[in-house]
Amino acid sequence: MDLLTWMKQEAQLKKMVLAVVFIALLLDNMLLSVVVPIIPSYLYTIDQLATNVAENSTHPTVSPSTIPFLSSSSVILNSTSTPPHQSSTPSTGAQSSSDPNCSTADAQLDKENVKVGVLLASKATIQLIANPIIGPLTNRIGYHIPMFAGFFIIFLATTLFAFSSTYGLLLLARSLQGVAGSCLSVAGLGMLANMYTDDKERGRAMGIAFSGLALGLVVGAPFGSVMYQFVGKTAPFLLLAFIAVLGGALHFLLFKPLRVQSESKKGTPLLTLMKDPYILIVAGAICFINQAIAMIEASLPIWMMKTMCASKWQLGIVFLPDSISYLIASNIFGVLAHKIGRWLCAFFGMLLMGITTISFGFAKNIYHVIALNAAAGFSIGMVDSTMMPVMGYLVDLRHVPVYGTVYAIADVAICIGFSLGPSVGGPIAASVGFPWLMTMIGIVNILFAPLCLLLFRPLRREENMFLVEEN
Repeated sequence: MDLLTWMKQEAQLKKMVLAVVFIALLLDNMLLSVVVPIIPSYLYTIDQLATNVAENSTHPTVSPSTIPFLSSSSVILNSTSTPPHQSSTPSTGAQSSSDPNCSTADAQLDKENVKVGVLLASKATIQLIANPIIGPLTNRIGYHIPMFAGFFIIFLATTLFAFSSTYGLLLLARSLQGVAGSCLSVAGLGMLANMYTDDKERGRAMGIAFSGLALGLVVGAPFGSVMYQFVGKTAPFLLLAFIAVLGGALHFLLFKPLRVQSESKKGTPLLTLMKDPYILIVAGAICFINQAIAMIEASLPIWMMKTMCASKWQLGIVFLPDSISYLIASNIFGVLAHKIGRWLCAFFGMLLMGITTISFGFAKNIYHVIALNAAAGFSIGMVDSTMMPVMGYLVDLRHVPVYGTVYAIADVAICIGFSLGPSVGGPIAASVGFPWLMTMIGIVNILFAPLCLLLFRPLRREENMFLVEEN
């Protein structure tokens, strides 16, 4: 028996499907976070190069041969030069915000806030648009063609990231990742649900698959920052492109995704679910908690560059405790929340996020930022791991127990958070400053938190209708 035949046996095929989905979620989320420490510094570098070119071109006494960065385009593609306000030697700690070198590029960095915010938000925006299309499409043609297409598109996106030297191409790469992310997440989770029919097995498989998501978030930012600092911009994206080729090849060998296999299930209509106040509360909690973390990811690196003279590797390392604490919290509260109440965990998680984000404005060095990022990751882990099961529970309790549509709403809530977070947070940070931005989103989370208490004992649909008739 050859290896491929053994892999296609029913017992092994489940594990192979799980491996494919694990790789898909790992790849999408690693690419999601790997750009966080790279893009702000890289955009600043290419903008400074363009500015220097423009200034030197106005001086006829300066010839192009005397300008080092005009001699080779590789400087732009693989620049590891440090912005003027940063030290060329990585420091072990952040400098004080009073360092005069940190303020020399404040105006330029404020402009980068907006560009970085739009770039980071584009992935979630495109994925938000693609989700309602990819979902019904999987019902018509099956999961395998969209899944393979997702691997192919994310390969294009990572390759484009690697070799792009303009903002427009970077924006295109990020948008392509949004389409790929929709294909990989919707089709991947559909494949798991279809393959693991037993509820207990399905839950365990989903947990393993989502550990790929968490692992991608854990290693993405530190991996990107260290590779960018010491190897260059191209290297981390080429490695991710290689992973995309491996995942796509494994999926193709197993399923030969060329045949259309229709999957059709009827459930509660989308509009009916969106009118359910309990589902709206859950979606709101997921949206606001993810919006907070998206604003932190988009605005924190530039704020650290301005006030702490943070080097490139530090811009990614500060997000490592964020991801680790998310992984810890999601595993702890995935089990514990069932005993103490998921509604209570979500309530305290949103309160913790509110207090943490407000505290960012008072951080003085990199160690404060690391501690606050750990608290932020823990809070989002509390909310995500408790609210996702509540979505399924509400459908069981109040609607037809078919879960695709309700989890599409949850994914849309995440996409809205990661779309509005950077796109709105960037301009706000540029106009009123990073501390005030964090205060605003912190207050929003604190004010929304009490609504989670309404999830204590949600009414069944029959009970709700009875109360309406009595009134």
